[in-house]
Amino acid sequence: KMLGRLMGYIFKNYRIHIIVVVIGIVVSVLANVQGTMFMKTLIDQYIMPMLQSETPDFHPLAMAILRVACFYAIGVACTYTYNRLMIYVSQGTLRNLRNEMFERMETLPVKYFDTHAHGDIMSIYTNDIDTLRQMISQAIPQALMALFTIVVTFISMLLLSPLLTILAVVIIFIMLKVTNKIGSN
Repeated sequence: KMLGRLMGYIFKNYRIHIIVVVIGIVVSVLANVQGTMFMKTLIDQYIMPMLQSETPDFHPLAMAILRVACFYAIGVACTYTYNRLMIYVSQGTLRNLRNEMFERMETLPVKYFDTHAHGDIMSIYTNDIDTLRQMISQAIPQALMALFTIVVTFISMLLLSPLLTILAVVIIFIMLKVTNKIGSN
């Protein structure tokens, strides 16, 4: 519930920035996974034919590696862009929060300040806001990146070998059950 309120507060002022961040995360994940998926193509279509040839031509291999390097460069650029945008969003959101907290604090009666320790009030302004900064600028993008990475990797596994994917899921399920059984004893 609190995360929903926070995201609503962020979206109120930074809707386009957040959309660009999500797009950047998706493109970054796709670029990284595409590089891994390219290994199959690299071996099957470039290296194996070169090994069987008496006069190997390295030009197609070099062009393919250059293409993958471009994908990685796009991924790096997207990662840099979404990290910079998240810094901008988090700093702006925290500035707005601090301003709203200060405006609210100005309306409080003097009795409030007499009944609450000065350190408690300052703690809200410093520690709690800093925790929100870390959550907005780091935790939320990392959670999204992890989610997209899992989904894209699973889809890639299905495309490469459905049988091995099913086997991997079964093994993960067995490992979780065994770990749960051992941990409960």
